Amino acid sequence: MNRIQNLIDYMQNYVVSDTMVPRNIRKAASDAITELQKKGVEDKVKAYSAIELLDEISNDPNMPMHTRTVIWEVLSELEKIE
Repeated sequence: MNRIQNLIDYMQNYVVSDTMVPRNIRKAASDAITELQKKGVEDKVKAYSAIELLDEISNDPNMPMHTRTVIWEVLSELEKIE
């Protein structure tokens, strides 16, 4: 399994499916997953699109701390994709 699929699974399990996470944050994570799943697009382009979506919500004051940690980890991994 590749790095992008691992990140998708990680966000799906710890952000999108977590009902304790505010809806706008789950939606942004879901939108980032959609970007990462696009076919026929270079990995670095998909990563950049997802980074933009996640970066917008990364400082949301309503985000639970455990979710913020997940988002930061995902952002860190996405930035490594070339």
